[in-house]
Amino acid sequence: MNKKLPLIAIIGRPNVGKSTFFNRMLKARKAIVDAQEGITRDRIYGKMDWEGHEINIVDTGGFIPNDVDIFTAAIRSQIKQAVEEADLILFIVDGRENTTSSDRELAQITHDTGKKCILVVNKCDHAGFEENIYQWYELGIETVIPISALTGRSTGDLLEIVIEKLDITYPVSAQDDEDNMRITIVGMPNVGKSSLTNALLQKEQTIVTPIAGTTRDSIDSHLVWYGKNITIVDTAGMRKFAKVTDSIEYYSSVRARQATASAHVVLVLIDAEKRFCRQDKTIIDYVIKMGKGLVLIVNKWDLIEKDSSTMSEYKREIAGGFKTLSHYPLMFISALTRQRVSRVLDVAWNVYEARRKRINTKELNEWLAKTIAVHPVSAIQGKLIKLKFITQVHAEPPVFAIFCNYPKFISTSYRRYLENELYKQFNFSGVPVKLSFRNS
Repeated sequence: MNKKLPLIAIIGRPNVGKSTFFNRMLKARKAIVDAQEGITRDRIYGKMDWEGHEINIVDTGGFIPNDVDIFTAAIRSQIKQAVEEADLILFIVDGRENTTSSDRELAQITHDTGKKCILVVNKCDHAGFEENIYQWYELGIETVIPISALTGRSTGDLLEIVIEKLDITYPVSAQDDEDNMRITIVGMPNVGKSSLTNALLQKEQTIVTPIAGTTRDSIDSHLVWYGKNITIVDTAGMRKFAKVTDSIEYYSSVRARQATASAHVVLVLIDAEKRFCRQDKTIIDYVIKMGKGLVLIVNKWDLIEKDSSTMSEYKREIAGGFKTLSHYPLMFISALTRQRVSRVLDVAWNVYEARRKRINTKELNEWLAKTIAVHPVSAIQGKLIKLKFITQVHAEPPVFAIFCNYPKFISTSYRRYLENELYKQFNFSGVPVKLSFRNS
């Protein structure tokens, strides 16, 4: 039986080392770490393993009380949600500093929840720093342990206490589901990626503001949709690396590309007001090159003055700028008003299934014979080219090998003809299909 994994929430004020600890637990650089304060904003989830025990863990932004700034207010809301859903709270403080009013207020919040809590005194890189940990007992948290998230010092001792606090007496593992679709949402800054994420989840999972660059990390969220497990990854805006001067934006963009590489289906968002531009095309090129399923979504459709031909004009404009997109679904939505948002997962799931599809070899060769009969391949340099056999050699994405006598003489136009007919016959909508011509 699949048991629900326990969840640990990491909280603390800015720059105490929460994300460094989070990355160490996951053994991966999932959260962006920088000396600058306030890098983490949204809740970032991950899964760790300690001696056979799998535990979900969530990183949060730095707690700043009584600040009306648009980001710090939203971060406080994110921390509150993380604490509410957690089974155990890891309250991290800076062992090289004295207690602050922010620490005391956050300690009071943990007391009010009545949940199990461990006070983690971070940045104790050697035993000399442990002399200062006694001041932290004034916060009223019974279990206090000094560690160094940077070097890993005493983190094993901490995890032993975590297992004891959670009362885990047996290995708990999540049940892997074959039908687990991973969707990544990408696009230029401020096109509405976080708004779409929240609309699909039907809750405020990620922070949304009018300010470009609000999302920095790639945020994983999970939902069950008609019995199917889906992971939705919200990412930071993608711009050309040449235009990125800030180190935080650079690492955010790297995370977005990594999230794209691990996805099954990628939703590429376009701003309806800004229309289809060169950077949109660059992002789409990258997704197709990575062999991912692709759904193109024009967002903010509610802000466009429309008549009966507006949508058709948009479609013609996009098709004219990128002819390959005729094989990919194109949707017009408003994440804000949730117009047509309910259809997004339907379309994405169809693309996911098409990407995993395998076609019977006999069926493929019957198709090839009919296709050649309609439009035979032209002779080149007096050589008669014969396409003899086709088989699917790979799925996710689908790759087809066509064996012939002169592979290098297959023209680009004829290759495109075969690809178009393949899309029509076998419904690979949203999936990059590759033909590999090989010598028989």
